[in-house]
Amino acid sequence: MIRLLAVDMDGTCLDQKSRMTDAVLSALREAAARGVIVVPTTGRNLECIPHRLAAGTLRKTGTHDDAANRELFRYVITSNGAKLTDTRGQKTLFEAPISPEESVSLLRSCRKIRLGTASHIRHKYLLQGRALATAGLVLYGKDARGICCVRDMEAFIRNHHCNVEEFQFYFLSPGARRNVYDVLERYPGLQAASTGIYAEIYSGRASKGRALAELAGHLGIEKEEIACIGDGENDLSMFQAAGLKIAMGNAVNTLKERADHIVESNRRDGAARAVERYIL
Repeated sequence: MIRLLAVDMDGTCLDQKSRMTDAVLSALREAAARGVIVVPTTGRNLECIPHRLAAGTLRKTGTHDDAANRELFRYVITSNGAKLTDTRGQKTLFEAPISPEESVSLLRSCRKIRLGTASHIRHKYLLQGRALATAGLVLYGKDARGICCVRDMEAFIRNHHCNVEEFQFYFLSPGARRNVYDVLERYPGLQAASTGIYAEIYSGRASKGRALAELAGHLGIEKEEIACIGDGENDLSMFQAAGLKIAMGNAVNTLKERADHIVESNRRDGAARAVERYIL
């Protein structure tokens, strides 16, 4: 019997326009109502998880969605596994951050590269400069509760002595990606995952799978009682920690090769179909 369901967000529970559909939300609600522990597992920071999912769990506004979602989830894995939070009381159960010293050093090493700089700090999404912050507000829309603008990321981290859950470096020149990876060779304690437009950089000790294993141990749940659904390479470690592995139709091939089941894409509510067929 599946007792815990770990679900990726972007590319899995969210469609191609970064929306959570009624079908997916309804399936997750039903799973939670039947006693399955639903755990959002995402590269996002806590305060930027999908607003429809977060309503009533992170804040109570009295809306219809709040009442329906109030018990949808309690635990959430964010920043690609750098943070595991019990939302009741905002308790941190596991974290694997980048230290303030290493964060400042990394930013200093990247000064000459044309980048847009963002970070996850204390559950917030910090973006350097008003232009990038404005773009973030447009991109995330109602999910942008946690967005903050800082003038100088390096100075902010140094002055506040902040641990960093994750950096995001947006490539603003053709050679920026290569230059960032050249710099990262000098930081063996860090790892990166990238797309064509940005790189996510986080501690080598952080992974969705490690955070999921930590949560399972905390709750006394066996690997065979865990299911997960994902689409990206950052979900591979989650597959290693789960007994039932489900890949989206739009997933990368490496994930599909390791999946027990492959469902429809996020354009066709594949996450909802996965929950209905293999969890409920």
